[in-house]
Amino acid sequence: MDFRNDGVIGNLPKNINKEVPTPNADAKTITKLVKHDGDVVGYELSNGQRITKDEGIQMAKMGEIAGVAVATNKGNEYLRSLPDDNENNNLGNLPSITD
Repeated sequence: MDFRNDGVIGNLPKNINKEVPTPNADAKTITKLVKHDGDVVGYELSNGQRITKDEGIQMAKMGEIAGVAVATNKGNEYLRSLPDDNENNNLGNLPSITD
């Protein structure tokens, strides 16, 4: 990662992650994105459960989803993958299902 003193890591602001929750021991992972008209509207978890985007944010904040941070863009919260040297589990690389 490119750490600079100008408030940026690579091309992203250092403070992009609003919260980086500590996952619980039984935390699930996100395995698929649920999309509607190309927009992420929810997630499928490692136990097969489908949740809305807002439910995912709340679950992540409570440590119920591993590997994600809660970020904000223009006042809207969303989930971001935490870097772990495995691009296969990045949210943008996960398979999508249509709602």
